[in-house]
This record gives sequence, C-alpha cells and structure tokens, in this order.
Amino acid sequence: MKRLLFLAGLFLSMTAGAQAPVPQIPFDSVPDVLKLPKDLYLGEVSGIAVNSKGHLMVFSRGNTMGPAYAAAAAQLLEFDANGKYLREIGKNLYAWSFAHAVRIDKDDNIWAADKGSDIVVKFSPEGKVLMVLGRKQEASDKETGPLEHPKPPLPAENGRFRQVTDVTWDAAGNSYISDGYINARIAKVDRNGQWVKSWGVPGSAPGEFNTPHSIASDAQGNIYVADRGNRRIQVFDGDGKLLRSFSIDVPFDHSVVPVIGNPLDPEAKAGTFSPGAPWAICITPLPNQVLYAADAYPGRIYKMTLDGRVLGTVGEGGRQLKQFGWVHEIACPSENTLYVAELLNWRVQKLLLHPR
Repeated sequence: MKRLLFLAGLFLSMTAGAQAPVPQIPFDSVPDVLKLPKDLYLGEVSGIAVNSKGHLMVFSRGNTMGPAYAAAAAQLLEFDANGKYLREIGKNLYAWSFAHAVRIDKDDNIWAADKGSDIVVKFSPEGKVLMVLGRKQEASDKETGPLEHPKPPLPAENGRFRQVTDVTWDAAGNSYISDGYINARIAKVDRNGQWVKSWGVPGSAPGEFNTPHSIASDAQGNIYVADRGNRRIQVFDGDGKLLRSFSIDVPFDHSVVPVIGNPLDPEAKAGTFSPGAPWAICITPLPNQVLYAADAYPGRIYKMTLDGRVLGTVGEGGRQLKQFGWVHEIACPSENTLYVAELLNWRVQKLLLHPR
C-alpha cells in the first residue's frame, strides 16, 4: 500500500508541474577508501579534493584542541591514490579554527577555507603557504568571540570575510570566494590576491543569497553558487551578472526521516534542510561537464546538466556504505567517480557510478 501511495504521489507531482521522476544511478562505494595510521582519526569531514596525481586532500574537524565550546577543529591530511596516508599539511597553522572546504586549482595548489578564522589559505603542492586571504580576529581583543548574526547584518568590508565557505577560479586565475553565513556575497580576487569586487547581499531575490555554501566554475568561466538557504543554484558570469537560477525538484518518498533531527517538512521551499537545498556542488572536467549537488534531506546526490536538468540521483540518507550523512563537499575528478565528505558519518566515500 505504501508503494502504491508513493507512486500516486509521484504522478500527482508530475501533473502539478514538478520535474518528472529521474532514474536512480547504480553505484558502488569502495570500502575503507582511506588507510588511517594508528591513533589518527577523522572528525566531521567537511572537505575533500583530488589533485592531478589522484591524491586526496581531506579537510577534517579532527585534532580538536581547546574546550568543548569554541575549540579549534581543523586538520588537513593528504592520502595517495590508493588511500595511503602521506602527511598532514599545515600542522598548527594559525588559520586553523573550523574546517569548511578544500579545493585544488589547475596547478595543484591547495586552497583551504576556514569558517572559524574567516581565512582562505593557498598552499603550494609541497604544502608551503603562498597566500592568505582574509584575517582572523585578534586574540588580544576583549570583544573577540563568535560572530553575531544581526539583521540586517553589519556592512561588509573589502578583503575581509565573515564565516567564509568555499573558493573556485576562472581560467585567468581569478578566485571567487563564497563569503557565506553572514556577508552572503561572492568575492572576486585576482591571481595576485588583489580585491576586484564583490556581489550579492542577504536576501531571497535574484542575485541575493541565504548562505552561499559551495561554489564551482565551468569551462566558460561561469560561477555556480549553492544558495543553500534559498534552495537554489544561481549561475553568474565572472563579473557577477546573473545568468540563470534553478532548483532541484525531484519527488521522493515522504516517509523518509532525517539522518539526524526531528521530522522535516517535505514540501519546504526554503531553508537549510529543505529537500533539494544544495549543500555541496561540483562540476566535472571537460570534455563532458556535468554538475553534481547534494542535499541533507532526503540525503541524495543529484547528477545534473549545467542548465539544471536532473539526470539521475545517487544514494540516500543513512549511516551505512552507499548512504550519506550530510554531504558537505564533493570532488568529481570524472563523470563516474565521486569522492564525498560527510559530517555526520566522519568519513570519505569513493563512489563508482554505473549509469545505464
């Protein structure tokens, strides 16, 4: 009976104008993809990236130092293509506070965005600090502490971030940084670190943001922003002109419960945990670029064209292999190989997709 009701719901959703049902993409999850040495543990894995050698950079909220509240929680680890542990990058780095995302540019430089320190750090492939964007609060100041979220927010300042989330680039080497939780904007910085411009303010109108949480770019230099709180992906050119916007509307069984938390509204059209709200996005390399996005509820990964048409879904929420607990970042070195970083399950999964 439940199955019949679910199919009836799908039909009603289709006739109401939602996207037609899309296929579930068969896939495997590689067991024990990371070989951690003795006494080294991952915390919440917030970031994952792959370099040209197939090495994995894992940004984890492990190595927690300090009290339970406001502890420093960030550790950047490198593994080879077979998952063998190689090294820790930036041990005891001044920027480390609360890990959020890690990306690798075309030259294999490693970029880490730390939400707690409001800093983006560029490392060479060897692990040398090459550039620092943003600035941490001064420990000596009496008012130093967790950032407030006033409404309306305080005016943004060039060169500074407030709870930064992610970074991507164009072919000219310009960086685009999602200045996420408070400033709710995109910052553009040139290859030398000079501030160029920013666009966006908090809000829900076209070109505005409610937690720009993840960011990616395509081969044409268009910038894709996971506007998580507004449950949409907005696409801009390199100067901030809005090109298009789309949402992920794929029917699902409304009896699905969240991996953690109270039951949610399956019809919600906004908010962090609304169905289809993009937590993480990734665009595959040429010649065939597709977009992958992940939500927290119902906890799936979506394969999409660059104009937002959903081609298939991958997985479901849960705690076992082939299930996901809050995918926070996706690395997609090819169309059918994905690495996903999970917060709730403290792990990285390597997914091998087998589209029919």
